[in-house]
Amino acid sequence: MADLLHINQRVRENAERLTAALETHMRTIFAPDARKELRLFSAGEAADLLGISASFLRKLHFDNRIPDVHTTPGGRRHYSAQDLRNVREILESTAKTPGAYMKGRREGDKVQVLSFLNFKGGSGKTTSSIHTAHRLALKGYRVLCVDIDPQASLTTLFGYRPEYDFLQSGTIYDAIRYDDPVPMSEVIQQTFFTGIDLAPGGLMLQEFEHETPQALIGNIQPPFFSRMATALEEVEANYDVIIFDCPPQLGYLTMSALCASTGVLITIVPNMLDIASMSQFLQMSADLLDVVSDAGAVMQFDFLRFLINRYEPNDGPQQQVVSFLRQLFEDEVMVAPMLKSTAISDAGLTQQTVYEVERSQFHRQTYDRAVDSLNQVNDEIEALIQQAWGR
Repeated sequence: MADLLHINQRVRENAERLTAALETHMRTIFAPDARKELRLFSAGEAADLLGISASFLRKLHFDNRIPDVHTTPGGRRHYSAQDLRNVREILESTAKTPGAYMKGRREGDKVQVLSFLNFKGGSGKTTSSIHTAHRLALKGYRVLCVDIDPQASLTTLFGYRPEYDFLQSGTIYDAIRYDDPVPMSEVIQQTFFTGIDLAPGGLMLQEFEHETPQALIGNIQPPFFSRMATALEEVEANYDVIIFDCPPQLGYLTMSALCASTGVLITIVPNMLDIASMSQFLQMSADLLDVVSDAGAVMQFDFLRFLINRYEPNDGPQQQVVSFLRQLFEDEVMVAPMLKSTAISDAGLTQQTVYEVERSQFHRQTYDRAVDSLNQVNDEIEALIQQAWGR
């Protein structure tokens, strides 16, 4: 017993030391208030995101059609994400074609709910989901990120500290719990990233996995597979896209997200161990989806795609695995893979995405290669969303 108490004490001490170190790290990066702020974008980046030429953007300023933005002493303009949204709205108001600049939902369009998932940890679910959210928001979509992983990595990337900020309450768990759930609007947080709100994750989500078997016995309504969709109904009109970052397990949380989803993106690292794991994941998913379908769940996916992640084009075995997957699943494998990049991993050291960091912080070729890869992946996802809306 003494040894066990000693181990417990050491574990607690280590946890406290790590928490203090992370607090210091956050304050060093995001001082003075330990909250993130999104950088400004160059005129070239702004024009690319708006889908116009740099010369046309300059003419808009010259003609006083759009407000002034931050300008350096050398005359270079820089745009905040809110500036981009303001310009986009002005251009849309005079566009001949509806949706030319504001490409989100129109009347009659259903909200697109995307789940990023895999049974295996380390497949890039969180990295993929947050880069997709950032790219879509920068292109004018209203995005809600829902972190249903108890580890709450997505929540952390938005500058929160789940172990402090949402230790007892404030996570998505509060909106889906069986005992007196709160409205979804009460748990949603506005983030530093214009166009993105967050329903945070945290350790309390694990309670949903523990409580669901008893809830099934007690026939508590709505059942677990409908609770996520039910919670989202209150707020879905406020968003074009909702993104789930799922835990690396096929539990009740993942199943509830799947039953609320219109699109599924399965991330896969192209090696045979991950392929074998995915085979088990797909078989288990099919079996469980059959069970919940028989119980009354309705699932209608507009698309399901396999997203190749951490891909190294010069790796021969990886090329063979990707060719194998394309032969097997054909069009369900996304055309664009997400490349393995030091820019992505280095940005993660400061809890940022590649879209947040300045190009000057990296070797230009490394940064441009990473951004090009991410843009191709996320623009392909955007095309799937638009196709689901009939466009």
